[in-house]
Amino acid sequence: MRIISGSAKGRTVVGPRGLETRPMTGRAREALFSSLADRVVDARVLDLYAGTGSLGLEALSRGAQSAVFVERDRRALIALRRNVATINLGGEVVGGDVDGYLDRCNSTFDLVFVDPPYALSLASVEEVLSKLESLLDVNASVMVHRRAGENPPVGPNGLNLASERTYGDSRLWTYRKEET
Repeated sequence: MRIISGSAKGRTVVGPRGLETRPMTGRAREALFSSLADRVVDARVLDLYAGTGSLGLEALSRGAQSAVFVERDRRALIALRRNVATINLGGEVVGGDVDGYLDRCNSTFDLVFVDPPYALSLASVEEVLSKLESLLDVNASVMVHRRAGENPPVGPNGLNLASERTYGDSRLWTYRKEET
């Protein structure tokens, strides 16, 4: 997999050895970032269930100010740390559980990528959205990547579904935080 655009365009992102991952396809990533356009520039990004880090690294390549990558799988963390070091655009890698990170986080973000394993329940994804709400700046965007055919997660008040798109066997929902 490669970075699609920006200062690291064409650089390779490697996956974890011996671990079945399901990174977002290049087509879906390209469509996602095209829809975000200039919102990426100078954004503070949070990449939850980061895996290889391809979403946060793509954002950094396109001008994001910073990125935090959260991943708990040991093998994925090895690949993630390698990718962050190789791409060399910065970024903080947090090894651990997403819920635990959100419970102790005191930063705010402009863009959040939520790309959990498909096996994670819809209720768990909705809980993550609830925990995220207080960490989002006004007009922040949250992108949730899941299997096609699933119902969209319901966000808390103030986090509204703005769009949904299907790419092959996956679905991408974009939520926006609005002033309440």
